[in-house]
Amino acid sequence: MENLDLHKLPKHIAIIMDGNGRWAQEQGQDRLFGHYEGVVSVRKVVEAATEIGIKYLTLYAFSTENWDRPETEVNGLMSLFVDTIAKEVPDLHKNNIKLHFIGNLALLPEEAQKALAAGMEQTAQNTGLELIIALSYSSRWELAEAAKKIALQVQNGLLTIDQITEATLSKNLTTSDFPDPELLIRTSGEFRISNFLLFQIAYAELYFTNTRWPNFRKKDLIDALLDYQSRERRFGKTSQQITSN
Repeated sequence: MENLDLHKLPKHIAIIMDGNGRWAQEQGQDRLFGHYEGVVSVRKVVEAATEIGIKYLTLYAFSTENWDRPETEVNGLMSLFVDTIAKEVPDLHKNNIKLHFIGNLALLPEEAQKALAAGMEQTAQNTGLELIIALSYSSRWELAEAAKKIALQVQNGLLTIDQITEATLSKNLTTSDFPDPELLIRTSGEFRISNFLLFQIAYAELYFTNTRWPNFRKKDLIDALLDYQSRERRFGKTSQQITSN
């Protein structure tokens, strides 16, 4: 912690939480055991992000592609989501954390949808860390949905084609209420974005670690932040331009 520059923190961190199943198999357990242990990492990372002073944290919990996993694993994950929300929301609320969910939530079982809605309602007035959980999410789905919304606005005469800009697209994404992530972390040694926030991470710094998600803790988050702070963010400019400003 003492090595972190608290004045140069990213406002928004996004994490692809990968490696639960492989971690479990390495322990001689079934994949669901890894997902349950992954919840512990979520709790620890949320606590660490709050302590450090991160404003927004987005966690990729379940992609639309994950629906194609074995039925037993998907059903187990749905039950885990419901149980976890019920158990964790009181502490989130106590710690002033505001909970959001993004994704094609209509695909979730009714029980899960109700749990999500209850969690968001209970924390809606909180003003601390904004915790965004991506569930049944894919960036291509999100972009297609945004295109439909914009097309409907044009059709209804609320918008002309010439008025469509990057800002228009951004405003119609599920993340319209949040700033774009400045740091994207992926665990478990994979070097892919996996259809996650493709538009939003255009200028994010990417950090990959071999650590499996169930082993990811505060120290790992700090390591990622220290790496982020060692980089020069130029946004297409030269180093000289950045220095002169």
